Amino acid sequence: MPIQHVDLARLSLQDALDLATLVEEEAHERYLELADQMDQHRTPEAARFFRFMAENEAKHGAELAERRRALFSDAPREVRRTMIFDVEAPDYDEARAFMTARAALDIALRCEEKAHAFFVEALPHIREPQVQALFAELRDEEVHHQELVRREIARLPADADTSGEAFVDDPAAQ
Repeated sequence: MPIQHVDLARLSLQDALDLATLVEEEAHERYLELADQMDQHRTPEAARFFRFMAENEAKHGAELAERRRALFSDAPREVRRTMIFDVEAPDYDEARAFMTARAALDIALRCEEKAHAFFVEALPHIREPQVQALFAELRDEEVHHQELVRREIARLPADADTSGEAFVDDPAAQ
């Protein structure tokens, strides 16, 4: 489970907004990490897309944080980053040398699907009506994000064989 030590049934709206903001922050940071890896592998198209995704996650996180501030001012957070892991963020091992933009988009799509699944699975455990409404809104936003990524995928040409096998050297005589 991507969330630990959080009782979803007792989640307040403040805590839910904090949790959602942390999910976006984690995804933002992970996309930046992947972009840096792609820069090191000299795959600028994939790096550019990961930075685009990082910007989107940061924007959504800022919107959620502003919403939280408007409702709860500077009340301290009870939900901590250590309580979540990979709700929406790409897995660390997703990056590959010679990754194409299409491969980067495929990763983003899996992340949006993963986030959607989290909110779908969490909703039956939520008791607070305002938290239910927020999680339903976030679930629906993930569907919208999936549609955006799918449209981007559809605009790209098909990838050539860029699997790891395509770059393996033939054995050399000794």
